[in-house]
Amino acid sequence: MLNIAIAFLLSTPLLGGFLNGLRWRDKNVKVASFIGVASCFISFVSAVSLWCLLSRYSESSVTVSFFNWLDLSSFKVSFSFLVDPLSVVMILVITGVGLLIHVFSVYYMSHDARPAKYFSYLNLFVFSMLTLVLADNLFLMFLGWEGVGLCSYLLIGFWFTDKQKAAAGMKAFVVNRIGDVGFLIGMFLLFQQFSSLEFGVLSKLAGENDLGSVKWACFFLFMGAIGKSAQIPLYIWLPSAMAGPTPVSALIHAATMVTAGIYLIVRMNFLFVLAPEVLTLISWTGAVTAFIAALIACAQSDIKKVLAYSTVSQLGYMFVAAGLGAFTASVFHLLTHAFFKALLFLAAGAVIHSLNGEQNIYRMGGLRRHLPVTWICFSMGFLALIGMPPFSGFFSKDEILWSAFASGKWGIFSLASLTAFITAFYMGRLYMLVFHGKSRLKAGLKPHDGGFFSNFPLIALALLSLFGGLLGLPHLISEYLPMHPPHLIEKYLKPVVAHTAFTGSHLAEGVLMIGSSALILLLILMCSWFYLNKEKWLNSLKKSNLGLFNILEEALKVDSFCHSKIVKPVLSISHDLWQGMDVKVVQGFIVLIQKWLLSLKELFESWQNGKMQDYTLFMVFGLIVCILTVLIR
Repeated sequence: MLNIAIAFLLSTPLLGGFLNGLRWRDKNVKVASFIGVASCFISFVSAVSLWCLLSRYSESSVTVSFFNWLDLSSFKVSFSFLVDPLSVVMILVITGVGLLIHVFSVYYMSHDARPAKYFSYLNLFVFSMLTLVLADNLFLMFLGWEGVGLCSYLLIGFWFTDKQKAAAGMKAFVVNRIGDVGFLIGMFLLFQQFSSLEFGVLSKLAGENDLGSVKWACFFLFMGAIGKSAQIPLYIWLPSAMAGPTPVSALIHAATMVTAGIYLIVRMNFLFVLAPEVLTLISWTGAVTAFIAALIACAQSDIKKVLAYSTVSQLGYMFVAAGLGAFTASVFHLLTHAFFKALLFLAAGAVIHSLNGEQNIYRMGGLRRHLPVTWICFSMGFLALIGMPPFSGFFSKDEILWSAFASGKWGIFSLASLTAFITAFYMGRLYMLVFHGKSRLKAGLKPHDGGFFSNFPLIALALLSLFGGLLGLPHLISEYLPMHPPHLIEKYLKPVVAHTAFTGSHLAEGVLMIGSSALILLLILMCSWFYLNKEKWLNSLKKSNLGLFNILEEALKVDSFCHSKIVKPVLSISHDLWQGMDVKVVQGFIVLIQKWLLSLKELFESWQNGKMQDYTLFMVFGLIVCILTVLIR
């Protein structure tokens, strides 16, 4: 039954992508969307079936092998899949949230000229991500890893006739390749050390070999993770990924690609715990990334850019948790973030779609009167993101902050706490400018909520954002509830994920929980007061020459720095190498050979002139040479 469930889980999105790919020129959105949504729905049902089937097994994990992929003497790779609590959680998120995004795409892409091509790429994206999280070895995981990278390139640059959008897709592809080099080096080091890439074998042999090699392997795997999960310094591709259709942004930022790096670290937690220096680097990288991305989000005017930098920041929280050894907290925040960030992106997509493509938040305002369903759903995602109880983000973010506090990592705790307050500010700014205050819409626009295909995914994700926190109630709260409900995520992942118990005073945890919520609420009220007086404040802010605001608006000028200090020099060196090596050396050598062959050709042509006396002379000459050769011998 497991084989059948896995076969349906993987084959249906692959088949859907293939079928839509065959008819990629077809403009019939109904057929394309039916194939795309139906294939993802079957995949989701298969994921639920796998969850039910795994609960019946006595073992916590089951490996299902289909066939041998590579068999090269000492290097053997099988096409095998690992079904355990961690992979089950991931496939439920990927297929569940992915299905809702597919449904929303029916509404959002209804007027696009190439719906079949879009749904084909979307299905292939889901297939690649499922392969990544189900693989039982690093080699097969890398296949899904690269598949996700390819599909992201195709989807981000989907509207490739716009040069900026095509460049954004290329930027995502190239930056991710930098991280992928680290993944490959880490994989090679592990194979050299353990002669295997299977997670089961690596887990058994971990700690029995040279820890120096293990630490370097963990470092390079982390390099791959920061590429996929957009951490400093490889985060620059993710804000540019907003060039793609908004449902693509929701899929990349919420449930699939950006979580791949987190999943890699959590999956390899048995190795990373042997490298405490690398874990420290992970936690500090996450904290710094979360803080800087939150600062940049404060000055963005594009609604999708604000949410993009928010994603980078929230991914930083997940890295903080993983670096502290709180792998369960990292997965829990991954789960809740998938709910509320997909909701926020889809709600933003509904706003953009209703405003005919307008994305500037300074040209919105008062939309709650026109888009009531979108407003209510966005409000729930907004409250979950800033960590207001009882929404899901409150529980997962509080667990990460408590882990930093209880572990005594005061620098990381301070940065993470400050980031939480900055998050409340920039999201409050976004919320007020888009949905409240006076309307600043262009004349003639009459925005309205979409139909079923728009509202159903928003409502479903809003409910998950509200109740998702129940999957990880903190012990402080569960002790005062009837029957003392357990931390369900922690309990479910315990067999396969190392858990670090952070102990501390309940009083300190309660003060931290209540105090942070109170400060966030105060920030939201201040933000509301400030931005609802926008007639006076906004104009002066936009006309001001505030250095810090302008630098943050330009994302700390990191893109311009990379272009001037990295891209231009590389292009210049490449041009010089092309002129010096390709044109002068390689091409010159080829031209020389060409001239020599032409001269040889002309010589032979002069011999083949059709004159019998010349041919007779050559024959006699040849005969003389043969006779002399025999006589000399």
